[in-house]
Amino acid sequence: MYRKTAEEMLSFIQKNPTAFHTAASLKEILGGQGYGELLESASWTLEKGKNYYVCRNDSSIIAFQVGAELEDYSFNIAASHTDSPVFKVKEKAEIEVNGRYTKLNTEGYGGMICSTWLDRPLSIAGRVLVRREDGAIASVLLDFDRDLALIPNAAIHMNRQINDGFAFNKQVDMLPVLAGKEKGSLTALIAKELGVAEDRILCSDLYLYNRDRASVWGCNEEFVSSGRLDDQECVFTSLQGFLGAVNPRSINVLACFDNEEVGSGTKQGADSTFLSDVLRRISFALGGGEEDYLRALASSFMLSADNAHAVHPNHPEYTDVGNCTYMNEGVVVKFHAGQKYTSDGMSVAAVKELASRAQVPLQFFANRSDKLGGSTLGNIAASHVSIKSVDIGLPQLAMHSCYETAGVQDVWYMVQLMREFFSSRFQETAAGELRITK
Repeated sequence: MYRKTAEEMLSFIQKNPTAFHTAASLKEILGGQGYGELLESASWTLEKGKNYYVCRNDSSIIAFQVGAELEDYSFNIAASHTDSPVFKVKEKAEIEVNGRYTKLNTEGYGGMICSTWLDRPLSIAGRVLVRREDGAIASVLLDFDRDLALIPNAAIHMNRQINDGFAFNKQVDMLPVLAGKEKGSLTALIAKELGVAEDRILCSDLYLYNRDRASVWGCNEEFVSSGRLDDQECVFTSLQGFLGAVNPRSINVLACFDNEEVGSGTKQGADSTFLSDVLRRISFALGGGEEDYLRALASSFMLSADNAHAVHPNHPEYTDVGNCTYMNEGVVVKFHAGQKYTSDGMSVAAVKELASRAQVPLQFFANRSDKLGGSTLGNIAASHVSIKSVDIGLPQLAMHSCYETAGVQDVWYMVQLMREFFSSRFQETAAGELRITK
């Protein structure tokens, strides 16, 4: 069961080289399960017992299940993110070098480990904005799905300091080669791939991605490696738990946001009104008012799911002596005194109860007190929707590399925890207690 679930996750990730593809895959899966698509620009009519989804910017998506037996309902929310650190292709992309090469002009998106992108087969994917015959502007997915570019290292004979610590300059060292002596035209390539005239291509959001295949490896085949494990691993496991749950007395919500890697401060990020807009519209479309919405929030609960750091085999000193995690030993609960993670006593107690019921092992992570950790989307989303929340994730190595590593068993553990969460009902009592029931 562990291997099968892990392979399904890797297949999902391989299909989705960008946030746009991830959102499109989620739409396809949800549509196949009978979920109805809603548009933010249209009025909503919702029915109890029915399921829906809404997409923003083609890269963020929120799906929800309306329970058939709603009374004093609350929202069960799992939040993850669709983006990963990557190189974005600039608008004017081609750079000629001595009439012998065509390079692509790119810039960094998020905090990637630059060295991992060198000497690997790369391709290009994203969305292209095309003017249709009727004048409408359409968003079209693009994935060349072939080895198309490469960022070459400089030979050690030309850079003797490369193994002594080297600061990569993204404008100099990290530009990929697209073509040789004959001039390369990315726009012409795009037009040919999409079967449209070049003058109909108005703009694009395109990114490099690593073409190395995902793998299961290790002496006992206990590890998985792939690009974009952070955070498509949590997108996939949240989705599986969401689809596998039945909860007639609550409203289950799957929220997958774009732009976490650059701070979430976009119209489709966790620091936008997307989540609060959707939750409020759900409440109103079901006949409730502002007070009903606020009452629902009081008992609601969110799992902020974003991957965590495993102890590095060569650098165990990088992690806290006790609050550290290992691959294949369970779901990670993350703490931070400065509230970069939303976990607190009440929310952690709740997730411990859920894990016990699901028979899933938990681990606990905190940064060394003398090191700064990364941020995530939980505290950002909770600043717009005030609900109980806990930050969780799966342990991995080489976070923000273009080829990351995680544990086979942990994929299954997270699916089981998510299914238990989405199958549960949360109620805040008059005494301020939290009750978790089926």
